[in-house]
Amino acid sequence: MICDNLNINEKGHLEFAGRDTVELAEKYATPLYLLDEDKIREKCRIYTSSMRKYFGEDAMPLYAGKALCIKDIYRIMREEGMGIDVVSPGEVYTARVGGFPMERAYFHGNNKTDTDISFALDMGVGYFVCDSVDELYAIEREAAKRSITQKVLLRVTPGIDPHTHQAINTGRVDSKFGAAIETGQAKDLVALALSQKHISVMGYHCHIGSQIFETTPFTDAADIMIKFSADMKDELGFEAKEINLGGGMGVRYIEEHPEIDYAANIAVIADHMKAVCSARGLKFPAVRMEPGRSIVADAGMTLYTAGTVKTIPGFKNYVSIDGGMPDNPRYALYQSPYTVELANRMNDKKDFVCTVAGRCCESGDLIQEDVPLPRPERGDIVAVLTTGAYNHSMASNYNRIPRPPVVVLRGGEDRLVLRRESYEDMLACEV
Repeated sequence: MICDNLNINEKGHLEFAGRDTVELAEKYATPLYLLDEDKIREKCRIYTSSMRKYFGEDAMPLYAGKALCIKDIYRIMREEGMGIDVVSPGEVYTARVGGFPMERAYFHGNNKTDTDISFALDMGVGYFVCDSVDELYAIEREAAKRSITQKVLLRVTPGIDPHTHQAINTGRVDSKFGAAIETGQAKDLVALALSQKHISVMGYHCHIGSQIFETTPFTDAADIMIKFSADMKDELGFEAKEINLGGGMGVRYIEEHPEIDYAANIAVIADHMKAVCSARGLKFPAVRMEPGRSIVADAGMTLYTAGTVKTIPGFKNYVSIDGGMPDNPRYALYQSPYTVELANRMNDKKDFVCTVAGRCCESGDLIQEDVPLPRPERGDIVAVLTTGAYNHSMASNYNRIPRPPVVVLRGGEDRLVLRRESYEDMLACEV
């Protein structure tokens, strides 16, 4: 099993977080998102404890809500002492309504509108991660109207290629995000920010990409960020109090992916940063990291019911499910790998290689190809593992398909935290 919250019970059914997934599918119907709250809390504690141990007591992980943004998540983040990374007014609002203390919120985005900035200030967002000169002036204007001084981190691009899928690589010089160090634009942004009356520059932010399994890209990014901080101290007289290395640590979606020891990775990065800061004569900054996927991915599972099974002799086999790209668009977007199981037949021989296809009128609506399964039958329960991140948050109503409910599992109990959409829900905003 790719994760320790999975098991096979005496019925030959797949268990998740100690619960029989076939029974949950019968109770709530499919498609169905499941979330293991204990696993989410476990991952939060790994980050909070190891960051404080290795970086210092002022270090803090910021949960990246774009991975999964529902009210109940922010209750967990509040209780676990996490900060949060929010990227839109909708995420700000969800966190606020979820009871999260907004002074621990960092507001990201490459194109925050004036309305976005105004809203976030009114919601009490603690930090802005400023992406550009235009945004800097807009924050200054809105902060001046309120006679406040707004804390900001300045987003810079270190020019790191972590060798991930290009669509999730955000640290290159030509990225749409941030100001490039290499071109001198980052220095200009720092100088301008320091001149603003209603902005307090706290430090720098970078994010180099996602699904990174090694520590070297992070230590390389830290080298560049610390050198930049030292240069700005020498040239502008400003020493960063905070450095945010972003997120991006990988997640094990399939057996071939390595297991990651997040605490050990943090220890390596911390030791490296301490040595470099010492060599540069810098005070060690308060470190921020932004785990999202690695907090919630393996805490999630999606259950479907198998429908049509089609064999094209000499070519390929298909099993179609009652969901697809509206509830999980990641294969269509990125060809993302997933582990797929027949939850009600875990002990049967996997001798049928097939493509798991969604129900949409779209040839690209696939969940996974070349999957070995027992030959599915109509009504079997298909489980797609490790779907806690970027599944619900990227879901749509394509083909007018309602989005699935979210059920949270904890301590052997299940509770509905997001009900299944109805057809009426999909028409609610139409006039």
